[in-house]
Amino acid sequence: MSGLGAPEKTYYGFDKNDYPGDNLLPALHRSFSYAGYWLNNPPGASSNTWAGKRATLKANGFGFMILYNGRLDAQLTGKDAAALGRADAAAAISAAKKEGFAPGAILFLDQEEGGRLLPEQSTYLFSWIEAIRGSQYRPGVYCSGIPVADGSSKITTAGEILSHEGNRKVTLWVVNDKCPPAPGCMVSGKSLPAASSGIPQALVWQYARSPRTDFARQCAATYAADGSCYAPDLPHSSQTFVDLNASASPDPSGGR
Repeated sequence: MSGLGAPEKTYYGFDKNDYPGDNLLPALHRSFSYAGYWLNNPPGASSNTWAGKRATLKANGFGFMILYNGRLDAQLTGKDAAALGRADAAAAISAAKKEGFAPGAILFLDQEEGGRLLPEQSTYLFSWIEAIRGSQYRPGVYCSGIPVADGSSKITTAGEILSHEGNRKVTLWVVNDKCPPAPGCMVSGKSLPAASSGIPQALVWQYARSPRTDFARQCAATYAADGSCYAPDLPHSSQTFVDLNASASPDPSGGR
C-alpha cells in the first residue's frame, strides 16, 4: 500500500455582505454547506441584514463562519488601539450570545487590509484575540494569505499573525484569489484543501471574490461578464453574487 490517504473532502461555503433572503437558502444549500455570518455591520454598510437569521440558516442546513468587521488603520491611527480591540471583542461576544451561538464557537475578526501589520493594527488585532480567548468563544481571523513584497522578501498577513501567536491557538480564514493557486469562480466536486491557499494552517480558504480582483485576472474567464462571481445555477442578481470558500469542515465556526 502507498500509505496515502483519500483526498480531503471539501465543503464549499459562501459569504457576502448582504443577506441573500430566506427564499434563496434552499437553492444556495444545493451548492454550499456553510455561510459567512456577520455579527456587526459589514464593510461599507450602515446596517446588518444577517442579524436574527441564525435559526433560519441552521434550519436550512447551513453551518457558519461567524464574522466581526474590524477597524481599518485609518480608524486606529492616533487612538488607543488596545482599548478599541478589547471594546470590539466585547461587542462581538455580546452579539454572538444574542444570536444564539454556543460557547466554543470561533469568531473571526475581519482584517481587511493586507500586507505587514502596522503597529496600531497589530495592537488592535492581538488585543481583540486575547479578549476573545478569555471568553467562552475562540478567536479566529479573516486575513490575506496573498504574498506581497516586503523589502527583499515576501510576507503574508496570515504569516505575520501565526508568527506572533506561536503555539497559541488562533484559527485562520485566509483569502487568496490569485490564480493559481485559486481555481477562479467555480464550485466543483474536486478536493480543494484550505492548505492549497499557501497557508498550511488555514481552516478556510476564500478563493474567489466578488467583484473579481486583479489577482484573479488569469482566471477571469471563470467569472461572469460583469466581473462578479455568482452562485451556481441561479439567475444573476445582487442576491446571488458571492465570495467562494473551501474548508474540510461543513461548519467552520462550530456555529450550529
